[in-house]
Amino acid sequence: MGILSIKDVSKTYQSGSRKLTVLDQVNIEISEGESIAIVGPSGSGKTTLLGLCAGLDSPSTGSVILNGNAFEKLTEDQRAAARSRDVGFIFQNFQLLPTLTALENVMVPLELKKRKDAKSKAIELLEKVGLKDRMTHYPTQLSGGEQQRVSIARAFANEPKILFADEPTGNLDTETGEMIEDLIFNLNKEQGTTLILVTHDPELAKRTDRIIHIKGGKIQEESHG
Repeated sequence: MGILSIKDVSKTYQSGSRKLTVLDQVNIEISEGESIAIVGPSGSGKTTLLGLCAGLDSPSTGSVILNGNAFEKLTEDQRAAARSRDVGFIFQNFQLLPTLTALENVMVPLELKKRKDAKSKAIELLEKVGLKDRMTHYPTQLSGGEQQRVSIARAFANEPKILFADEPTGNLDTETGEMIEDLIFNLNKEQGTTLILVTHDPELAKRTDRIIHIKGGKIQEESHG
């Protein structure tokens, strides 16, 4: 079995008397160390699928098995524990804690795991993403590209088995976006992490091993990056 198995997953919402199907009978198998891009038009169900894969939401039907854990069989607390153990996230809008410095933001997941080396590990990661001189800065004192580099360092802090990236370059200019892509792929390779990213960017999608095209909540086709 792969690191992530999505079996017959559907997601429907009740909107008044109407039933809205966002995902319809989706099946995906992802192997350890593989990189996958999920592409498709706005409203096609990409971000919903990402949330289900990461256990942030539950499918209406079907099963999501991440690293041997079937999410539908876990309590909310157990799901949260599985996420903090196995999963890293990079978001389009960075989602850094504004009252913490870059260093403190990266230390958060390490401190939650009660790691004694939280500070030294966070420093090492920030140096890797080129922020050696910006560690004591707060998010508002950093550019968009620098904030995204902090969020990459934070995502890799607990050495996740699988990394989910939702439009990681969506709010960045082209040059900064390309630098962020390089960082994600390089760190990913170094740590042997599985990568699943949602993107509108065909060039970014091409860098992955496999591209899953989704439209109207269904997988239309798969192609190789």
